[in-house]
Amino acid sequence: MKIALAQTPGLVNNISGAFALMDTKAAEAKAGGAAILLLPEMYLSGYNIGPQAALAQAITIEALAPAQEIAKTHGIALVFGYPERVGDKVANSAVLIGPDGTILLNYRKSHLFGDLDRAMFKAIGTEFPIAELHGYKIGLLICYDIEFPEPARRIALAGADILLIPTAQMEPYEQVAKHVIPARAYENQLYVAYANHSGNDDGLSYIGLSSICSPNGDIIAAAGKSETMLYATCDKSHQAAVRKADPLLADRRPSLYGSLSRSSLIV
Repeated sequence: MKIALAQTPGLVNNISGAFALMDTKAAEAKAGGAAILLLPEMYLSGYNIGPQAALAQAITIEALAPAQEIAKTHGIALVFGYPERVGDKVANSAVLIGPDGTILLNYRKSHLFGDLDRAMFKAIGTEFPIAELHGYKIGLLICYDIEFPEPARRIALAGADILLIPTAQMEPYEQVAKHVIPARAYENQLYVAYANHSGNDDGLSYIGLSSICSPNGDIIAAAGKSETMLYATCDKSHQAAVRKADPLLADRRPSLYGSLSRSSLIV
């Protein structure tokens, strides 16, 4: 199964325009043979928009109907970030829409990044759902979530084969893209795709550096800083071979790790 990843500056505070751009990107990805198109964090509204705009732009999941129609029209699955209205709160969310337009899962960011995130969003996310598509089990995380080992490990232990991550990674955090993403792929033996913005956004300079990594930690597709589309193919036989050669998940000793969930540091 081929993944397409769009590293793009997108549009800010223009949801109708973002849907139109999504349609263009979906057509390009489908023409490139992709079964899934992955777009960045808060793709629909832009990321660095502030709390008032985040609330004003926030939509319920029912308002994603234009994206469902795009998926159906092009016969391609879509993953993208958006500001989700949950009652009177805003969640930083990402959705997986199947090629028939069905919403397969909705994930809410569980780890908020500093004052920037906390001013706009509430940490509503507590679940790490998995969906199946084309014979692969897929999980989602968003940006800062992947900088903690536990969320990716939870998704791996739930049986995922692929982890898709919309992000809005800015300077000076190049080390996350360069080192953490391949490490998460390796230690969890997952295909990991990490889709960032490009360009600048009201004082934030995005690093780009989107990538798709294989279950042995190899970077199989990588972007620089500018706008681009990446493609990579997931191969279940390769993943099975990696897991058989080095059974990292099977060789774990969970009885030794229970204390890691405590809030205090252990010396």
